[in-house]
Amino acid sequence: MDPIRLLFAILLPPLGVFLQVGIGLHFWLNILLTLFGYIPGIIHAVWVIARKR
Repeated sequence: MDPIRLLFAILLPPLGVFLQVGIGLHFWLNILLTLFGYIPGIIHAVWVIARKR
């Protein structure tokens, strides 16, 4: 897992997802999850970064 992307995923989850996959389904889903709660956004961002290697 890239430490910089992981750091961004914790601080700003949509930015971490954007750096990994760009603007797409996962990016918009992460924005929605982050708006509903910061923790679900972080969990999704870390999952996307860990899965897409």
